[in-house]
Amino acid sequence: MKFSPSSSSISSKFLRSSAVLCGALAIALAAHASAPKVVKKVPPEFPAEATRQSISSGAVKAKMMIEADGKVSAVEIIEAQPRRVFDKAVTRALMDWRFEPSGEKQTHEVKLVFSNEE
Repeated sequence: MKFSPSSSSISSKFLRSSAVLCGALAIALAAHASAPKVVKKVPPEFPAEATRQSISSGAVKAKMMIEADGKVSAVEIIEAQPRRVFDKAVTRALMDWRFEPSGEKQTHEVKLVFSNEE
């Protein structure tokens, strides 16, 4: 006996697959469309302590909490390499960043890379 899927079974599977794909695309587009627009960037200073420790480079990934008016209200360090060397400089700089007001609170992640070539 041969199994032959009915056309309604194939149609419903296709519709489900299409719905999942459309949903994923909508989420991706919404995430991209809702990314806050930076209107003021303040670069972090290279910490003197890092220079004293002979650390010439590093990177920090941070998450900013942004108020409805576009001001940064908090900074959370997510990753840092090396750890705890650039955190204060990143926090101070990001607290001075400003975003286009969106009318609602939001978060935004950035990665800042440090390099000090003397």
